[in-house]
Amino acid sequence: MKHEVLYKTPKTLLNKGTGFLNGYSHTLNPYTGCTFACSYCYVRQMPVSLFRKQEWGSWVDVKLESAAILRKELQRAKSKGPVTIFMSSSTDPYQPTEAKEEVTRTLLEVMVSESPDFLLVQTRSPLVRRDIDLLQQLGERVRVSITVETDREDIRKHFTPSAPPIQARLKTLELLRDAGIPTQVAIAPVLPSTEQFPHLLRPLVHRVCIDDYFMGDGSGGKRTKRLPIQGLYEELGEEKWYDPAAYEVVYDCFSKVFPKEQLFVSQKGFEP
Repeated sequence: MKHEVLYKTPKTLLNKGTGFLNGYSHTLNPYTGCTFACSYCYVRQMPVSLFRKQEWGSWVDVKLESAAILRKELQRAKSKGPVTIFMSSSTDPYQPTEAKEEVTRTLLEVMVSESPDFLLVQTRSPLVRRDIDLLQQLGERVRVSITVETDREDIRKHFTPSAPPIQARLKTLELLRDAGIPTQVAIAPVLPSTEQFPHLLRPLVHRVCIDDYFMGDGSGGKRTKRLPIQGLYEELGEEKWYDPAAYEVVYDCFSKVFPKEQLFVSQKGFEP
C-alpha cells in the first residue's frame, strides 16, 4: 500500500497528559497518522483521523525540527516540576517511516541530554531495537512497552495485516532484555490467543499489561463500537473474545505463570 508522507513543522510537541494518560505530565507524538493501520485502533475515531478526508493508515505527517522544539519545551516543562512522558498516544513512534526519517531517534537524543523523570515508549515495532544505545543511557527512567496482542500469527494477520510479525517482536523483547532495558509487554487489546502465550513471554519480561477495547480506548468501548471490529471476530467464529470479560480469561491464564505483582490491568499498566 502506498502511503502519502507529508512534512510539517509543529508549533509544539509536548501535550498535556489527559484522560487515560492523566498519570503523565505530557504525551509526545513524533508523527501524526500511523501506517500500521491496525483495524481496531481507537485513534481512527479521534478528531486527528476524522478530520482528514483520507483513510487512516494511508498518510503520515513527519514533524520537522522536532529535536529543537522538544529541547526548548523540555527545559521549560522541567523548570515547572516533574516531567513524565508517554510516547506515543496516537501514533507508533517506530512505524515504518521512522526507519528513514529518524524523528523518534532525534527526540531520544534530546531526552538523553535533557532527561525527563520518566519516559514510556509504546510501540509494536522491532525498529525500537535500533535505539538500544540511547535507551540504555536513560537507565531506570525509561520503560519500553511492546504490544503483543496474541501469540497466533493468523490472528495478527487478520486484525493487523500491516503490523510487524509476532516473532520479530518477541526477538526484540529478547534483545531489550539482554541490553538491560526496563520492558513490558502490552497485551492490548486482548486478541484470541492460546494457553502457550504466557509461557512464551515468561522468559522475556517481568511486567505484563493486559488491556481491552472496553477499558482502553478512552471512551469505555464507545469508540471501538463505531468501528467494524465485531465483524472481524465473527468472520473467525471468535465472538466470545469480543466481550468485556474476555480479558479475565487471559489474566487467569497468565496468573498461573506470572506472579500477580508482575501483572497489570489497563491504565495501571501504562502509568509511570
